[in-house]
Amino acid sequence: MSQIYLFNKPYGVLTQFTDSNDRPVLADYIDVPAIYPAGRLDKDSEGLLLLTDDGKLQQAISDPAFKLAKTYQVQVEGIADDEVLEKLRAGVELKDGMTRPARVARLEGEPAGLWQRNPPVRYRASIPDCWIEITIKEGKNRQIRRMTAAVGYPTLRLIRKAIGDFRLDYLMPGELKQVPLEEIEKFKSTMQHRNRKRGRRRYKT
Repeated sequence: MSQIYLFNKPYGVLTQFTDSNDRPVLADYIDVPAIYPAGRLDKDSEGLLLLTDDGKLQQAISDPAFKLAKTYQVQVEGIADDEVLEKLRAGVELKDGMTRPARVARLEGEPAGLWQRNPPVRYRASIPDCWIEITIKEGKNRQIRRMTAAVGYPTLRLIRKAIGDFRLDYLMPGELKQVPLEEIEKFKSTMQHRNRKRGRRRYKT
């Protein structure tokens, strides 16, 4: 029976189980055999990482062709006004091409349930910051950081909150949670339906 786990990846942890340079890795937090990350999350980013023992599920989660929406909460340097948010929504020109339209909203204050990062973001009284939420359906390398930098608002902190219908909710850094079987079956059914609509070879499990 297929398994999927939700993991809140702490800042500074590599999205892999071993490292020749003895840096923090998933094995420092996870003791479940034969599960592997579905997709990546940069070392300096935090939040939701999905792991599974099913290779087809791993592909369905990580392959941009399946267009699973990924939602991030982003602390940026400066106060992003409506014009900046609209630029992010419309698409930003990066070195490897234009980003697709995104859902973007400014948050009022810090996100609910926010934990303290270790180490904390460097505070500078002379430079204000704000939080925005961005949802994308593609996977360019370090895309969110590059998008905010391109519109003049560098990312200070980046937390992934959701992948498709899988949500971090109030899982704390370093915590692992198994997804109930009925939710996994629902996800498989969604992938099958999506592939049939797009005329692709049927997703099979």
